[in-house]
Amino acid sequence: MDITDYDKALYYTHHCACIDLSVLMMKTEDDILSKRIEQFVHAFIRETEFMKVKEARDTLLSYIDYVYRMEPDLSEIAAINQTLD
Repeated sequence: MDITDYDKALYYTHHCACIDLSVLMMKTEDDILSKRIEQFVHAFIRETEFMKVKEARDTLLSYIDYVYRMEPDLSEIAAINQTLD
């Protein structure tokens, strides 16, 4: 799991940087993140109802929050411990 994709998605979402989100959508290996970004960008650009834009944004942010709450793999813990040593 490359957490920098989620950090970038969070930052770009809060700053409504749709171009940067679109680039991230194409580069990320997480298909779910890519789909959630696509839905938010589409709603942000095309929708006239604010509630649909808010719903797409909340869905994206909920997924990012879910990823942050996941427990890291043992290999990631080992890599972090090596970095700290």
